[in-house]
Amino acid sequence: MRAFDFKTEYNKLLTPEVVAYLTQIHEYKGQQNLFIEAKADALSELLEVAKIQSTEASNRIEGIITTDDRLKKIVRDKTMPKTRSEKEIAGYRDVLATIHESHDYIPPKPSIILQLHRDLYKYSGKSIGGCFKNSDNVIAEELPDGQQIVRFEPVPAWETPEAITALCSAFEAAMQDAELDPLLLIPIFILDFLCIHPFNDGNGRMSRLLTLLLLYRSGYIVGKYISIEKLISDTKETYYEALQQSSYNWHEGTNDYAPFVTYMLGVLVAAYRDFESRIELLTTKGLSKPDRVREIIKNHLGKITKSEIMAKCPDISQITVQRALADLIKSGEILKIGGGRYTSYTWNRERE
Repeated sequence: MRAFDFKTEYNKLLTPEVVAYLTQIHEYKGQQNLFIEAKADALSELLEVAKIQSTEASNRIEGIITTDDRLKKIVRDKTMPKTRSEKEIAGYRDVLATIHESHDYIPPKPSIILQLHRDLYKYSGKSIGGCFKNSDNVIAEELPDGQQIVRFEPVPAWETPEAITALCSAFEAAMQDAELDPLLLIPIFILDFLCIHPFNDGNGRMSRLLTLLLLYRSGYIVGKYISIEKLISDTKETYYEALQQSSYNWHEGTNDYAPFVTYMLGVLVAAYRDFESRIELLTTKGLSKPDRVREIIKNHLGKITKSEIMAKCPDISQITVQRALADLIKSGEILKIGGGRYTSYTWNRERE
């Protein structure tokens, strides 16, 4: 069976690019913690939006979808799931809530991973929930002509329980070493988890839930307020490329973790930057929702679309954004560029 040597792999990763990412994230973490302590009330809206976006994005990556209205009702526990997809979405919602509320009491052990997987499928009626795979699986890519290409062959089913136990033990030992930064250990663990591919189904969603769990346990809680799953979904092609590059020669123990680790650190930096920009809008005293739309456009260099505006302030409805845009065009403060789905807006700097 393949060995898991976190310290050796860790030392290979300390490139200038990775160290720069680590420095940025540590600084952001300190700033965020100070803000959370001082402005907890202002973050409730971000928390609610992130839950919805995380649940939607992580399931959408796997082709599990429902309507926006049904999704919001399911995440807010206002309705019972009806379809197979909705049942899996409800399971994700519950596991995400468990991690949000109790991460300090959920150590990454095989029995815990199985319990989380069981809860992921508790509405679906599937017997696979909470059980390691009972047959070998492959990671395949389907080509436009319908042909499938095997990209990776994970650990065989008979070896999976032992592999997960060894991985969790090695990770726990590495986390005890004060010289090793959890920000590098966590994506190494996640890549190994994905290469083991321990379940018949749900490996991708479990990997993203475990990412959040391990980040939260190390004090990096930005994922509560900015959806890390959405950032991954929005860069899905790059995610899969990094995963493929880092899994090459994994069984031989000669794979390069750098592409996947660097990608995940970049996602984390993007989440902290997004948090910072949204906090500025949320905490400006006396700023109405139309005024927040105005500030977004004013502080954005170049063109910005309506969907980009809504992504920056997801608590503002589409109707409110449209009304604010119409008023700003009428007053001459912004300029409308193009038409139809290619419409964008820019601040009218000639008036300044």
